[in-house]
Amino acid sequence: MHEVRGVVARRKGAPVSLETILVPDPGPGEALVKVQACGVCHTDLHYREGGINDDYPFLLGHEAAGVVEAVGDDVTHVAPGDFVILNWRAVCGECRACKRGRPWYCFNTHNATQKMTLADGTVLSPALGIGAFAEKTLVAAGQCTKVPQVDPAAAGLLGCGVMAGFGAAVNTAPVQKGDTVAVIGCGGVGNAAIAGAFYAGARKVIAVDLDARKLELAKTFGATDAVDAHGDVVAELRALTGGFGPDVVIDAVGRPETFRQAFDARDLAGTVVLVGVPTPTMTLELPLLEVFGHGGATKSSWYGDCLPERDFPLLVDLWQQGRFPLGDFVSERIPLDGVEEAFHKMERGEVLRSVVVL
Repeated sequence: MHEVRGVVARRKGAPVSLETILVPDPGPGEALVKVQACGVCHTDLHYREGGINDDYPFLLGHEAAGVVEAVGDDVTHVAPGDFVILNWRAVCGECRACKRGRPWYCFNTHNATQKMTLADGTVLSPALGIGAFAEKTLVAAGQCTKVPQVDPAAAGLLGCGVMAGFGAAVNTAPVQKGDTVAVIGCGGVGNAAIAGAFYAGARKVIAVDLDARKLELAKTFGATDAVDAHGDVVAELRALTGGFGPDVVIDAVGRPETFRQAFDARDLAGTVVLVGVPTPTMTLELPLLEVFGHGGATKSSWYGDCLPERDFPLLVDLWQQGRFPLGDFVSERIPLDGVEEAFHKMERGEVLRSVVVL
């Protein structure tokens, strides 16, 4: 058993606290990881606010990289000393999605079997099965993706937000050479989608946001145009695309009003991709005739429809070659006790990603 510090959300809306966490040694199919860095993602705030479920207390943090410290007896694909990025969709290889050759839809993803606890034995719910705002965490071995040793603060962002956005553009849409693309919401996920659309060869990438600072920043990730979301978003997107609307519109916010903007703005037979995470109470109403008559596709993107063992090493390589700006997503490096303030900075739109560095 390992006694470490971790960031815990004990109840809905309460500030997080830094507490003593007990982490078991790894059993079959598990790995113990010494966390080196973990990004502060909006999903962690959703957990704190009860927007995911009410299985408190939560051990927050999931967008992480670190070094494997120990593995269970039957684990062979990673070993102590390996530098890994943690992922929250460790595919099973056996479910109907995996057997159909679509493992990115795996319906039976793995997490560690043993539980991490507070010092008094209270069982913790690790965010997305990871719980990486901690000095060490226990995960299913399949949640560890080995990559070359690079800056963990940047690499860890592939564990969630950057991969989700990039994959929404490249894997889910997928953006084709010459497409016009709009991205609604220019936080970490949205800018990763912009960078993905640029990488895929889009001829026009339009950033949409309420915050002028974010619109300027989006241009550094490949946006060719910017739309202030205080105005008529649909009309402006059509005006920027010859009156037709973009071929692909990616909703990186995840609200009914932004999804409706995406649906209304896309070209005939265009594609809408939802990658922003809605809350459980949100509902959507669309005229069915418009769904039929508009054609095209509306898709949700789970984790950018990625395969970690394929996509994480690829993006690390692209970054090292200067072809993908992974390091630019790191706004600041903070200590483990800085998570609560990082949430406030995120809400105020002051950062793309605050990253806890241990």
